[in-house]
Amino acid sequence: MAAGVSVHSTKLAVLVCVVIGLRRPRLRAGNGSRSHEQARWEATAILILPQRNPVVTAKAVATLDHLAGGRRVLLGIGVGWLAEEFATLGVPFEDRGPRTDEYVAAMRALWSQERASFSGRFVSFRDVFCRPRPADGRVPIIVGGDTRAAARRAGRLGDGYFPARGAAPELLDEMRRAAVEAGRNPDDIEITVSAPTEPAEIEALARRGVKRVAVPVSAAAGLPAQVRTPDDVLRYGKTMIERFRD
Repeated sequence: MAAGVSVHSTKLAVLVCVVIGLRRPRLRAGNGSRSHEQARWEATAILILPQRNPVVTAKAVATLDHLAGGRRVLLGIGVGWLAEEFATLGVPFEDRGPRTDEYVAAMRALWSQERASFSGRFVSFRDVFCRPRPADGRVPIIVGGDTRAAARRAGRLGDGYFPARGAAPELLDEMRRAAVEAGRNPDDIEITVSAPTEPAEIEALARRGVKRVAVPVSAAAGLPAQVRTPDDVLRYGKTMIERFRD
């Protein structure tokens, strides 16, 4: 599964497939003055959830969160699009959408319940202990995909939405409508998109409510790679991340 690191600032967060620190202001107790802390997130972008065993996946992700120090993992998920992959794994392709929804619910039960039980169409378990449990009993789930179905799934159940190749207004609107229909606040759903090459475009994304950008490290996803080597990372940190740090 592809992994990355999300680096937070007060304006925007930057997601790259290397470890970079970025400071963000933090209020100190008492006098209200500000200090800075390093915030680093490990992220998948993305894991094809219906191809996985949700119990094993929940355990693996919770363990990663524990090893990372707690509250440091973002689980990016997708439903997949290549039928041949599902056929090879012996997983039905046609029901991957509802299977994904149910797997999310099952994993959240394992993370949040002391002794977890869940009964569904695709997965059921009773009185299961999943240790270590993640901090706060949850791992943020970022729904990936540039389709209306993905946007609506993010609105219904995601902690974030990652349309990947861009921030198409119609997809963001679809996500927000689905959130409202589900009784949720759309502003609580963090939006991540692929990082454009121009700083002005990143600033425009922030004004549109985008909270995080993913910096491509290869052209495998059809996007131009912006960082390839450690020197590229240092350059990007100086020219781009520093600009959006405060």
